Amino acid sequence: MQAANGKRGRIIFHIDCNSFFASCEVARDPSLKDEAVVVAGDPKERRGIVLAANYIAKQRFGIYTTMPLWEAKKKCPSLVVRKPNFSLYREMSQQVFAFLQRISPLLERASIDEGYLDVTEVSSSQHPLELAHHIQRGLLETLRIPVSIGIAPNKFLAKMASEMKKPLGITVLRKRDVPIVLWPLPVGQMHGVGDKTAEKLNAMGIVTIGDLAKAEETALQQKLGIYGLRLKERANGIDHSPVDPEAGEKWKSVGNSTTLPYDVTEEHVLFQVLRELAESVSVRMKQKRVVSTTIQLTIRYHNFQTITRSKTWDNPFQEAEEIFRYAAHLLKKHWNSEPIRLLGITALDVFDRKEAVKQLDLFHYEEEAKIEALWKTVEKLRKKFGDTAIQKGAALVEKEREQQN
Repeated sequence: MQAANGKRGRIIFHIDCNSFFASCEVARDPSLKDEAVVVAGDPKERRGIVLAANYIAKQRFGIYTTMPLWEAKKKCPSLVVRKPNFSLYREMSQQVFAFLQRISPLLERASIDEGYLDVTEVSSSQHPLELAHHIQRGLLETLRIPVSIGIAPNKFLAKMASEMKKPLGITVLRKRDVPIVLWPLPVGQMHGVGDKTAEKLNAMGIVTIGDLAKAEETALQQKLGIYGLRLKERANGIDHSPVDPEAGEKWKSVGNSTTLPYDVTEEHVLFQVLRELAESVSVRMKQKRVVSTTIQLTIRYHNFQTITRSKTWDNPFQEAEEIFRYAAHLLKKHWNSEPIRLLGITALDVFDRKEAVKQLDLFHYEEEAKIEALWKTVEKLRKKFGDTAIQKGAALVEKEREQQN
């Protein structure tokens, strides 16, 4: 991997933990090593679905993520089912990244189970393939976590390479390999191209990654904006983005607080304020594409005494209704009935929503559909009658004050 000017080019690893949630369960209970294991909802519930499956379940029995649990059990009567344990997965993730940090300080966490490692300097004393085998063996021996590793001159190619052989694969992808290896693939298999983007590209006659690499830039920009040009660069194996150790630390928390117009003691008014704050936090979480499992409530009393209380729930959340419900729980539990002058809600330790796998079942789908329908109704009312149709917390506080005066 040499740069065109003769200097040593970058050497980037993409490390991807194989079937991470299921692998964590096997690591915790090594007796499951030769068993078909899935992570799913309550095994007593027929409506549960498979959230993760190890490679024995996948390759030997044809079980896949989102398969109904009853169907998975029909394919494999001896299937081992484990309920999701997010605290275990986060703890194991921290140990994986601590191991990688010892290899190179240039480590960027991409999600709970994958990251980029710039080993350019390290590789001056150890061949990249030897280093990759060392990482793979080390994680397997110390943590019992299998990983696939992509080796390339940039992050995009490293990510594509790590997908090519699973489990326990090590794949080198050079820029000169792109026309032969990547261009024949469907454009939907390209990292960074989601289903909707793939549909737009297909509608333009761009079916393969090769088509994208040769596409007209003006048409791409008109259809996808600047992102279309970036995708074309990557289809040609070009990606200048650095491995940024701070990238995964930029959004540790998302919160909002408000000082009330007067010291409030009415519980229903405080709840309205919490609803407004919850909606604000939810919008920002969605913009940043993050979720959380921990809510922190800040209460500042009339005498400026300030307390913060937090609680962690089992399932990741980002919807306003859930955030409000959890914040209201904390308010009921910790408010001492003294007048309040400030309230704040913060989602702590946020993480990429792609990491969030909930115990989905038909009931959960129905529940979320109802919430979605409610918010659509609210938006329709606001569009038809104006923003005051659904009053927010601050406005209600003012109205409450006027009624008292």
